[in-house]
Amino acid sequence: MAELNWNTDGADWPNRAASRFVEAAGIRWHVQRMGAGPPLLLLHGTGAATHSWRGLLPILAEHYDVIAPDLPGHGFTSSPASQRLSLPGMAADVGELLRKLDATPAIVAGHSAGAAILARMCLDGRIAPNLLVSLNGALLPLSGFAGHLFSPLAKLLVMNPLVPRLFAWQASSPGAVERLLDNTGSRIDAAGIAQYRRLVRSPAHVAAALRMMANWQLEPLKRDLPRLTTKLLLVAASNDRTITPDTARRVAAMVPGAVVERVAGGHLAHEEQPQQIADIIAKYARA
Repeated sequence: MAELNWNTDGADWPNRAASRFVEAAGIRWHVQRMGAGPPLLLLHGTGAATHSWRGLLPILAEHYDVIAPDLPGHGFTSSPASQRLSLPGMAADVGELLRKLDATPAIVAGHSAGAAILARMCLDGRIAPNLLVSLNGALLPLSGFAGHLFSPLAKLLVMNPLVPRLFAWQASSPGAVERLLDNTGSRIDAAGIAQYRRLVRSPAHVAAALRMMANWQLEPLKRDLPRLTTKLLLVAASNDRTITPDTARRVAAMVPGAVVERVAGGHLAHEEQPQQIADIIAKYARA
């Protein structure tokens, strides 16, 4: 299945000068690293890549050694076996990457599913940061009909190898990516839209996102969250149509000492207002 090519598809990748490729856990990772100071790890969400941090990464790099990988199968990182694209599997593989980089992050921040991976890593003892920042984090199972439909449907789609190619083909139609992004409740810049369009036109990237969804089980994480000892900051956007702000409130009620910060914007609030998100991270990092 066609993968993205770094020399062509990555020619204008945001923050390209900070990119490198690293072998760890049997995966060839695309990693961006920038800045100096306490190590700070960024993990993007399902279907995204390091371009999602194009505005936030340089701001944080003024004070931190920022490490941002493409998750397995996403962007320019190679894909492992399907069963590794589960929450425990990805947590273990990111842990191996950090070991290869000899990095011990003091602060970790994850968007959507990236926040769930970081929480799992903390609970499993793979990392021990001072602060975990959840940016519209997908930390609880989807409720209602969507929760019953989501994973079984993803499993069904993954079984058909033509589905990622069909999705990628449909994504090339005018306005398709814009409609997908509108459903998140966010309004991002043209450069960001262009990068998402590039990603969803890649059958390999789409396949990895579908396999990740098919293997994603959040019930064990929900059960374990009350024993999370890392300081948890839950940033919740008021217009998030993917993970409702109420999710942050529910998680805060489960995790001792958790704090909720409300911001404007949608599910991609960190792309819409990177300076505000950086300021919030810095505020709680100092505390």
